[in-house]
Formats: sequence, structure tokens, C-alpha cells
Amino acid sequence: MKKILIIEDNQLIANVYRNKLAVEGYQTEAAIDGETGLKMMRTFKPDAIILDLMLPKMTGVDVIKEIRTESEFSKMPVIVFSNTYLTNLIQEAWKAGATKCISKANCSPKEVLDVVRNTIGDSGSIPQSRPPIVAKPKTAATSIEEDTVFQANLQKSFVDSLPATLSTLRGVLQNLAKADGEVAQLKQIYELYRRMTALTGNAGVAGMSIIAKMSDSIEALLKELYEKPKNISPSTLRTVTNAVDFLGFLFERAIAPDKQEFPPANILVVDDEAISRRAVIYALEKAHLLAINAETPVAALKLLGESQFDLIFLDVDMPGMTGYELCSKIRAMPQYKKTPVVFVTAMIDFENRTSSMMAGGNDFIGKPFLFIELTVKALIHVLRGKLQPVK
Repeated sequence: MKKILIIEDNQLIANVYRNKLAVEGYQTEAAIDGETGLKMMRTFKPDAIILDLMLPKMTGVDVIKEIRTESEFSKMPVIVFSNTYLTNLIQEAWKAGATKCISKANCSPKEVLDVVRNTIGDSGSIPQSRPPIVAKPKTAATSIEEDTVFQANLQKSFVDSLPATLSTLRGVLQNLAKADGEVAQLKQIYELYRRMTALTGNAGVAGMSIIAKMSDSIEALLKELYEKPKNISPSTLRTVTNAVDFLGFLFERAIAPDKQEFPPANILVVDDEAISRRAVIYALEKAHLLAINAETPVAALKLLGESQFDLIFLDVDMPGMTGYELCSKIRAMPQYKKTPVVFVTAMIDFENRTSSMMAGGNDFIGKPFLFIELTVKALIHVLRGKLQPVK
């Protein structure tokens, strides 16, 4: 019987993976932190480890490095979960010796099982839930049916927990708003980050991919703010608040299984500076959102007349026509009366905020911006536009 050690501080997720693997005949154990996991590894001697990189205290990368220093486990497969947007952390995991990196937001228990099988093969034993005497051959249809029922039960449990989850997130957000000083702010940002990490994992195992994708991006933004407090600003805190509020919008629609495919989106980026355009497009690409760019308002108007866009990012200070003037022209086009328009500008004083609203803008983000902050804003506007009932 092959052995799997799961190192995951979210016990609900660890139990789901553990039970799924046990049903398929793997001997499984779970540890809630890196230090406990390393001790357990030396006695349990697993054939593979499933490891969450987003662990408190001792990070997943540190755990991998420690594993690779011990000759007995230097070649043992280590399958890691990470945040989709934390590419630097994923790169560190590869360098430390990870065998396989998968996104926690996009990985159901069945997919974890498939990764394990592809990495170390079948369990080598009869599944624990099927005694040898009474066991019947398991057909592909039976397996699919069991997975469907299992996933439906996970989804129901997840949906039932959403009101309490939202209440908790809003409570932490209120504490953050009241926090006095950087230390107090960081404490609440870390608490919100840990809550968002749990939400991402829970949504992922339940197959609620849209919620998982959204919370995954918020989690990455919060981690950025916690690790680099200089990036805490009215803009980033406002983005966090808007993102948590938007989760409430998504939670209301979590019961619709036909809404779990991420909707395609067509995005336009207008900026006369090539570097700025590339920065916005890069931030969008992190969420697998594709964009077309225009370097002048005239070129943008031509594109807007030829194609339908779901989201528009505008610079303000452009030659020939300001972003405000361009936005007014966009709003005069019948097909763009309600299309989200986000201004990307270094001019974020009260006067310019007022101008952006009067021109018909929906949101703004200050230059220089965090890539992940723009990613979060884009996801909010794209998803709201796609999921909001047409009136």
C-alpha cells in the first residue's frame, strides 16, 4: 500500500483530500504545519507528500528545502499547492525541488487523485472502503457517479457555509478600517489573508471555480500588502473592501452550477505610453484575461466601433483628447452605456476623482499600481458584468 502525507493547515481541506485518497486505497496521514509534517515524514516514510505552500510559520518552500537535505527523501515526489498569482513563490518551489505545482483554486479532489496516480501510480491495494470478499468490480460509470455525488455534497456544504464566511470576512474588514497604526493594520490584513486562503482552498475543493478564482486574487493582494506595508494605501484598501463586497455578490450566485465556467471577456486598454499599456496588459494576463491595446483615443474609438468590449481601461492625460473626453464619447455609444470604465492615472486627487465620475467612469487606480491590485479590479468588473442580470 502506497503512503501519502498531506501537509495542510486547513483541516477541512486536508480531510477531504485524505478521505478521497483513502477510498482509493492509499494510506494517508495529515499534518497541520511544516514542522509536524517533517517529523511525521521520518516515521511514516511516505511515497509522496502533498504540501500547501501557504503555510504559517514555516513556509512550504522551507519544508521542501528541508526534505531535500535528507538523503532518504531527496527524490521523493512533492506535490505542492500554491496561489495562482504568486508566480515568484511557485518559482521558489520549483528551485527548492517541487515535483509538481498545481493551483489550489482550480483543483478538485478527483484532480488531486489523478495527479497522485500520474506521479506515483495506483495505491497498490484494494480501496479501504471495499472489503476484498464483497468488493465488486468498479466500472468507469460507477466511478464517475461516485465522484459526481461526492462533489455535489462538497458543494452543498460549501454553499451552506457562505453566510457565516461572509459575516466573518466583513467583521475583519471592519476591524481593519478601525485599525490605528501600521502594526494594527498588519494584524488585520494578516487575519483577512488567512481567511481568504481558507476560502480559496474550500472553494477549490468544492468545485466553485469562480469564487475560488476571485478569492485567489484577493489572497495574493493581501499577501503583498502584509509583506510590503509601504503598498498599503487608500487605493489598495479600497480595492480590498470592494473585493470583499463583491464576494458577497458571488456568494449569492454560488448555487448555480452552470455559472462555474469563467466567462470569456474582451478588454480594451488605452494609453499613449507603451510601458503603461504593457503593465496593464501584464496584470490582466495574470488572471488569463486577454486585452487589445490602443495608443490614441482616435484608435480606441475605431476599435470600439468594430468590436464589443466588456471592460475598458483608460489613461487620463493623453494628447489630442483626455481620458475624460474619451469616456464621454464612449458613453454616447449605445452599446457602451453600461460597460465598466476604469481610469488608470497618476492624478488621483479629489478633483480628478470627481471628473472621472462625471465623465462616466466606474472606477480608478493610481499610477504606479500593484499588478495584483489591477488584476483584482479587472476580475470584479468582468465577473459583475457577465453575471449581473441584464435589465
